Amino acid sequence: MTMSQLLDHVAILFFCVLKASSLHTFTAAVYEHAVILPNATLIPVSHEEALLLINQNLDLLEGAITSASKQGAHIIVTPEDGIYGFNFSRESIYPYLEDIPDPQVNWIPCNNPNRFGRTPVQERLSCLAKDNSIYIVANIGDKKPCNASDPHCPPDGRYQYNTDVVFDSEGKLVARYHKQNLFLGEDEFNAPKEPEVVTFNTTFGKFGIFTCFDILFHDPAVTLVKDFHVDTILFPTAWMNVLPHLSAIEFHSAWAMGMGVNFLASNLHYPSKKMTGSGIYAPDSPRAFHYDMKTEEGKLLLSQLASHPHPTAVVNWTSYASGIEAPSMGNQEFKGTIFFDEFTFLELKGVAGNYTVCQKDLCCHLSYRMSEKRSDEVYVLGAFDGLHTVEGSYYLQICTLLKCKTTDLHTCGDSVETASTRFEMFSLSGTFETQYVFPEVLLSEIQLAPGEFQVSSDGRLCSQKPLSGPILTVTLFGRLYEKDSSPNAFSDLMAQII
Repeated sequence: MTMSQLLDHVAILFFCVLKASSLHTFTAAVYEHAVILPNATLIPVSHEEALLLINQNLDLLEGAITSASKQGAHIIVTPEDGIYGFNFSRESIYPYLEDIPDPQVNWIPCNNPNRFGRTPVQERLSCLAKDNSIYIVANIGDKKPCNASDPHCPPDGRYQYNTDVVFDSEGKLVARYHKQNLFLGEDEFNAPKEPEVVTFNTTFGKFGIFTCFDILFHDPAVTLVKDFHVDTILFPTAWMNVLPHLSAIEFHSAWAMGMGVNFLASNLHYPSKKMTGSGIYAPDSPRAFHYDMKTEEGKLLLSQLASHPHPTAVVNWTSYASGIEAPSMGNQEFKGTIFFDEFTFLELKGVAGNYTVCQKDLCCHLSYRMSEKRSDEVYVLGAFDGLHTVEGSYYLQICTLLKCKTTDLHTCGDSVETASTRFEMFSLSGTFETQYVFPEVLLSEIQLAPGEFQVSSDGRLCSQKPLSGPILTVTLFGRLYEKDSSPNAFSDLMAQII
């Protein structure tokens, strides 16, 4: 046998072994963690005191990791800020940070903990992954020194990053991601100079990772799916629920469906800050989710997912809606506010009907039938086409059917958690100018409706059967990334407000 023939045989054998070892499905876990916070987040402490708090949280995370492993989980996601909490200053977060190297260094901290200085947090996470034979996704802080030769170097001589890390089932650091889109108040951290697109491959699919507020922007979130073709997104978050459209389980499950990927979302559990809502979402339907504003306890979720989700059908989001002539509604339309954005609303006055409401270039169409028209509840159809400029600057096109807080039309768009009206059917569509539309259905008591609705190829969000609970909102949440303001424009706006 010649050398080239031998190499061919080895290549074929390697391919066969690789194919045999790949998994068609895997078990995912996410942990909603009731974080233990420091007594005072703005007062710097010693590294030893910081590590004491970190280990208290890691003790709780260890229990979830061990339990997930025993139940056959291949990977577990833990929350943003889950190891030390939140509301720090730049100085007070520093004792909690470690220098996290580029994963290309091929490092197992559990085996070689002092290779990159003192890294007890990375060592413990690595050992937890290794000892439990499970991939672990965690959120910690990274620090990188800089000097005057770098014109962007902060005055204190270091960059500080909100950072996700992934350790594989042997304890090796395989991914490091620095959060790009920092939320208001995250002044303790720097954003990387360019968005980082972080992926890694496993025997159960290709993974991408980003953090919390990143989900509302194109980079790196959309890039990971459209250009790097990941199968599953890992999503540590410290998400504060904002109804009616941005509660965690509602929006994250909609993003998974709209983008056609698995989505593993791990949220902090801190009800006083409206932080709850974690889930394991497939492109076609939520597999497991948790929302709990009543208790102070964490929650472990597990579910099986396809390693390579079937490609979802291409949706032409404007196809159906553009063929409907928008009737004149006279003076029946009225204005209302949802999360500081002014919507155009139209009240649904019958037990069934067909309604259209427009704002700028967006026209929203709704067909529906209620089980009964209650006198104590009011529903509206709403449209918004504009730039949102509060905690961030991002352009939205939204069509929404929602319940008003009371029968007073001035309360339409206010946060509401319960409803009594059941719908036998609905069909919602709009003349969207974007392919990035996320379909939301949220039921009374902040519950999802797995398997009860679908999106048609012509852009209709339709019920498949009478829904299992009363509706809070049915929404098509569209993002026009190309119309977002530049960061400088947002900074100018905030300066004017302040």
